[in-house]
Amino acid sequence: MQGLSEHKKISVIVPTYNQAEYLGACLDSIWFQDYANIEIIVIADPSPDDTSEVLAAFAKGVEADRVSFASKLEKDGTVSRTECSRYRQDGRQLIIVENQTRLGHTPSYNKGFQMASGEYCTYIASDDLCHPSMLTELAGFLDRNEADFVYSDMFIVDDDMRVLREFSLPDYSFKASFCDWYLCGVSKLYRHSLHERFGYYDETFTANDHECFLRFAMNGAKFKHVPKVLYSVRSHAQREQDVHSSDSWEKLMEESSRLVEKAHKYERLEKQDG
Repeated sequence: MQGLSEHKKISVIVPTYNQAEYLGACLDSIWFQDYANIEIIVIADPSPDDTSEVLAAFAKGVEADRVSFASKLEKDGTVSRTECSRYRQDGRQLIIVENQTRLGHTPSYNKGFQMASGEYCTYIASDDLCHPSMLTELAGFLDRNEADFVYSDMFIVDDDMRVLREFSLPDYSFKASFCDWYLCGVSKLYRHSLHERFGYYDETFTANDHECFLRFAMNGAKFKHVPKVLYSVRSHAQREQDVHSSDSWEKLMEESSRLVEKAHKYERLEKQDG
């Protein structure tokens, strides 16, 4: 692993509401990435579950939890153990913000990204899981200036971590990723400067990532697909009670359909001008 100074900082925003059951595992999956320089910013809306307690326990554990392993057979026949911190201490920053009133997902994204100090950034749904090499794999393409925005394939998993589906996304083209349907962006990493140049997430949209990333693409950002599973999306009942409730889902589909039409119009104009 390269040293901390050789890695650009990555800011990972974790907006969370009512996902205490999954939040700890999500944060672990970010903390235990094999990338060396990560800033984790949790933006927590006030929740009816134990979200605050989970966050307090995680922050305490990062500082204090110790683990050990059997490491040596001594001459007297006993086995000695080596003790170490459960959580690595170098190359990690944890910022927890608990909102006093509920902002909702999109304002929470924006609050986190506006606080972020990393050159690269992403957000992670607080019930999902990053695979250990996700950030390393995606950051490499940004480091080599091959892209401004990188996305990968993913698993859809249930509560028992059984794989329900492998979701393989198309290699990037504007048509495949934005004109056919919105097919990028869940497992993703991109330059924070895209927000500085083209704005943050539109808080009037439920399909906030679709709108934002289409805006990036229409303004010339370079996209890259990595054909490798680096992320797991949880499918569970609670997910259907919030963003994916029937009302929200209908609004999201309507918005995404309008955005696909917008992409078609943009593509037609580009062909005419070209």
